[in-house]
Amino acid sequence: MHHSLSYFTDKTVLVTGAAGFIGSHLCDRLLALGARVVGVDNFMTGRRENLAHIESENFTFIEADVITQADSYLPGKLKLDAVLHFASPASPPRYQAEPVATYLVNTVGTHNLLQYLRSTNPQARFVFASTSEIYGDPLEHPQKESYWGNVNPNGERSCYDESKRMGETICGVHERDFKMDIRIVRIFNTYGPRMDPLDGRVIPNLINQALNQEAYTIFGDGSQTRSYCFIDDEVEGILRLAALEGLKGETINIGNADEYTVLQTVAEVHQVVRPEAGEPKLEYQKLPADDPTRRRPDISKAKKILEWEPQTSFQDGLKPTITYFSSLLKAA
Repeated sequence: MHHSLSYFTDKTVLVTGAAGFIGSHLCDRLLALGARVVGVDNFMTGRRENLAHIESENFTFIEADVITQADSYLPGKLKLDAVLHFASPASPPRYQAEPVATYLVNTVGTHNLLQYLRSTNPQARFVFASTSEIYGDPLEHPQKESYWGNVNPNGERSCYDESKRMGETICGVHERDFKMDIRIVRIFNTYGPRMDPLDGRVIPNLINQALNQEAYTIFGDGSQTRSYCFIDDEVEGILRLAALEGLKGETINIGNADEYTVLQTVAEVHQVVRPEAGEPKLEYQKLPADDPTRRRPDISKAKKILEWEPQTSFQDGLKPTITYFSSLLKAA
C-alpha cells in the first residue's frame, strides 16, 4: 500500500456511480483501506451485481439520482470527509442513448454535490471524474493536462465531452471562489473485470467477438490508437490523488502511456482468447463521428506528484478481464 492511502482509514467517503465499473472497484478498495463508504447509484448504467459481493457493515448503499439535491437522499448530519464523483454514463452508445441525464449528472450533479459539501463540510476533499474525452480529437500528442483540447461543442459525443468540461469549470469555481479542496482526475481508457459487456467500446466489443468466435469489427482502417489502463492501476492512481496532502486544485491524467492501434489490440485479444485459431478475421466498418484518432496520456505529472504509474501489462490485465466476460457468457 502506498503510504498516503492510510488517509482513508476511518474516513467517510461518498462514491457516486458506485455500481459502475470504476465506482464499484473504488468501493472495494476504500473498504479494504478501512473507510466507511456511502455508495449512490440510480442504475442507469451501473449494475447491481457489481456490488452484490460486498458484505461490510462499513458500506451503505443508497439508490438515488445524484442530479437531485444531495440532502434529499443523504442521511441528515452526514459529515463526509471525501466525495468521489463517478456517476455518469461513460461509453458513447450509453451516453448517446441518455444525453440529457449525461449532461445533467456532470454539470448540475457536480454543482449540487459541491454545494452540499460547502454547507456540511467545506474542508472535505472532492474528486471529479473527468475524462480524456475533454481533449476531443487532440492536436497535441501525447496529451498533457495543460492542453485545452479540440472538441466539437455540438457533435454526437458533446453531451459527454462538453459536460465533463463544464464539470471541470464548476470544480474550478468552487476551488477558487469558495476555497474548496477539489482534485480532477482525467481518466483514459480503463478496462478490467466488471466492465459492462454492452459498453460498446473497443475492449468489450473485441472480447465478446473473440469469445463468440465472430469476426472482429474494425472501425475505419484500424490505425487509430488507444491506451488501456487496467482497473487496479486506475483505482490506485485515483485514490492517491484523493489521499495526498496539498493537491487542492490539481488536475492529473491517470492512464497508461502504452499506445496500441485498434489492429494491435485485436491481435492481443485474439492471442489470449483464441491462440489456436490462426489469423483473426476482420470486418471493416465506417469510423463513427468525432472518434478520436490518437489517444495517449502524458503521465509525467502523475509519476512526479503521485509517484504513480501503471504496473499491469496489457496481456496480464486482459486475462482476468476475459475470464470475467467468459463467466458472464456462461451465466447468460
